[in-house]
Order: sequence, then C-alpha cells, then structure tokens
Amino acid sequence: MVFDFFRRAGTGGALPAAPEAKASATGRVVAWGVAGSGRVAWSARDTATLTRIGFTGNPVGFRCVKLVAEAAAAVPLLCQDADCRYEAHPMLELIRRPNTLQGRAELLESLYGQMLLSGNGYLEAVGGDAGLLPGELHVLRSDRMSIVPGADGWPVAYDYTVGARRHRFDMTGAPDPICHIRSFHPQDDHYGLSPMQAAAVAVDVHNSASAWSKALLDNAARPSGAIVYKGADGQGQLSADQYDRLVSEMEMHHQGARNAGRPMLLEGGLDWKPMGFSPSDMEFQKTKEAAAREIALAFGVPPMLLGIPGDATYANYQEAHRAFYRLTVLPLATRVTAAISHWLSGFAGAVVELRPDLDQIPALAMERDQQWKRVGEAAFLSDAEKRSLLGLPPLAGAE
Repeated sequence: MVFDFFRRAGTGGALPAAPEAKASATGRVVAWGVAGSGRVAWSARDTATLTRIGFTGNPVGFRCVKLVAEAAAAVPLLCQDADCRYEAHPMLELIRRPNTLQGRAELLESLYGQMLLSGNGYLEAVGGDAGLLPGELHVLRSDRMSIVPGADGWPVAYDYTVGARRHRFDMTGAPDPICHIRSFHPQDDHYGLSPMQAAAVAVDVHNSASAWSKALLDNAARPSGAIVYKGADGQGQLSADQYDRLVSEMEMHHQGARNAGRPMLLEGGLDWKPMGFSPSDMEFQKTKEAAAREIALAFGVPPMLLGIPGDATYANYQEAHRAFYRLTVLPLATRVTAAISHWLSGFAGAVVELRPDLDQIPALAMERDQQWKRVGEAAFLSDAEKRSLLGLPPLAGAE
C-alpha cells in the first residue's frame, strides 16, 4: 500500500495504463518449450546432408528441384492494388533487378530451390526505410540461418552463421530486414518441412540401388559366362601352357568392342556356360524405378516429365504438364509472391499485390480460353462483374 501511494503521487492518484499488446495466448508456451527467450531455435533436420544426398548426389531429386524452381521462377508476375494494375512499378523494377549479380530469374530460382531443399526461404533487404523500397534483395542460405524466438514465441532476430563468424538481423524494428517464407510443418513452430525430408527414405533406396549397380559393374559380379574344362581322363585342370594360351586368345579375339559378337571356337574339352541376371537382380531395377517415382511424388512432379518408365497415370504429356503447373508450380509461386509483396508493402507504405499472371502461362492457354469464353458469353453479368471474375481491376471512372 505504501508503494502504491508513492506510485500514485505523480499520476494524480491513478496508475498509468499498460500499453495494449496483441499476441497469441500460446506464444509464451511455445517460446519456453522450444528454446527459451532470446536463444536460437535450431532446425530439427540436417539440411546439408539432405542436400548432398538428395540433390547433388541423386539425379531424380536434382531434376525435380530444378524443374519446379525453374518453372516457378519463369512464371510471369503482375502488380496491382485495389484500384489499378501497373505496367511499371518500383516493386516490379526491384524484382526485375534485385541486385548487381542476379536478375529476376536467378533470384527467384534460388529462393524456390532453398524452399524445396530445406522448407525455408530467406530474403534479405539491403537499405530501404518506411516509405522507401530496399535498394537490393538477396537470398540467404537456409542451412546458415537460425531463428532467435522472443518471449512471445515470435522471432526477434535471425542469426546468419558462417564458420566462426555470425551476423544477427534484428527483427524488433519496422520494417523487417528478413522475409522468412516457410512451408507447413505440423511438428515445428519455427521451421518448414521440405519435400526432400519427406522423400529421404526413397532417396536412400535409389542411391543404394545405384551404388549396387555400379559395384556390380566394377567388381564383375556377373560375368557374361564361364569356360568349363573337362579332360578326356576326367581331369578338370589345365596345364600352365594351356591356361596361358587360353587367356591370351580370349584377350586378343573375344574382348573389347571390336570383337563384340565374334563366335568362340572351343576345343579339347572346353565348354561355354553363359550367365545372365537372376530374377532378384531384375527386381532390383524395379525397386529403383519405384523409388524414383516416390521422389517425384514428394516434389509434385509427374513421373512422365522425368522420363521414368512404367508410369501411365496421365493420358499424355500435355495433361501431365498442365497438372504440374496447376498442382505444384502455381500454388508455390502464389504463396511465395504473396509473402514477398506483403513484406515489401511494409517498406512502400502502401498495399501492393504481386501474383502470377495466369494469362501469360502457355501451359494453361486452353483453360484460359475456356474461362474467357464462359465469362464473355454470360449475358446476365455486367462488364464490371466480368472483370472481377477474371481477376482484372475495375476500369478507371467505372461505377
């Protein structure tokens, strides 16, 4: 009571009101349960290992990541707000030339690739302030980034670590210097789940099958055949001279591409026993193809586009290509561009939207023509309603 008396003395007898702060009721629990306030929340997976075995060391994983990242980076973008669509805008110019070393395609391909390999993408803003867009944008490697959660569970900083050196990005001010885009992870509050982690078992099976096939070739575990000797008196061993002569003749007349298919003349009790792959060896190849399909499934790439045999899920290549854009490329590009435009709007001080321009994607030309035809023939709709259905902003001066 004495302390309350002195506290009220300078405020006219009333306690000062605490500033209102809105936050999730579970934020403090998450921050305490994961890493504690102000401490780094480490990712639960080894991104470097998954990248090494699934991207740089596996042709199916490499092609899946490149196919999705390159296709998403090449999707045309449009810029608009609630009033109009812009042909030229500072945000479009920033995306077109984000820094001195990269263009739009290189930056976005790197960002999409990081998300596919680790489930997380990080963009750094260089320069910029409230009301002013950044001067440059850079993609940061996901395996070097770590989140520092605050007392409410939200990130208060990001640490970028290379060797023994570390740089901390402060996230307590506005606008944020880092844009963190992550995929959905049901068991992690701070990091996303990568398709590479979901396909890790299939990647191991595919790599093991490839290593087995190479070892089979290196060690000659399955020779093309065997020469069996049976002497007239039942003796099963050649003399030293006979053995040397047989080896010399095999090397001179029956080995190498030049002698492929040449018939062999055997004498003196020699017999040729051909050898081939056993049924278990043939099943090993089918296991490898099944693992390749599982890797493609995790990344959302139709196996037909990767040249994987034995897959007839899609009627033809054109349908597979359309499904690839509809189910994989466009959802990824839409989510990433929405996050980038929301982040950059904090710098610009105005809400501007970046999103894929569906009218300029060749793979969706047939669907676009059908939609425009249906909307154009709808006589009960006004021109303003038709433009709204097609995703176009209202005309200037229209009611």
